[in-house]
Amino acid sequence: MKIDGRCHCGAIAYTAEVDPETAAICHCADCQSFSGSPFRASVPTKVEDFRLLSGAPKTYVKTADSGKRRVQAFCGECGSPVYASDVESPKILHLRLGAIRQRSEIPPRRQIWRSSALPWAQDISALPSSPRQ
Repeated sequence: MKIDGRCHCGAIAYTAEVDPETAAICHCADCQSFSGSPFRASVPTKVEDFRLLSGAPKTYVKTADSGKRRVQAFCGECGSPVYASDVESPKILHLRLGAIRQRSEIPPRRQIWRSSALPWAQDISALPSSPRQ
């Protein structure tokens, strides 16, 4: 599936080819901290299927509990997360669903790090809601 994305302020824009069937949610503590949310959703793309149209993300390298080093790429202007990848062999970029225009067409198909999932975030359908703020 051909997608396009951008950071919140528009400084970074890109296109990519993704397989929607590979989208996932991660509940690890790092993803909770990085996203400022109970979990982070992403979809992988091959480096060669990703094309930056404008801007250049800033990066931060985080060593996970497993010892694996991960690059976290984000917009240096607005802070929007763009992708994560391996440091040693960045063949795959895990694009953040929130920055993808077609995000409603890419529902996550699996969850990882469920042991770190916040119990209150598992089913919020019963919370009072409104269509706008």
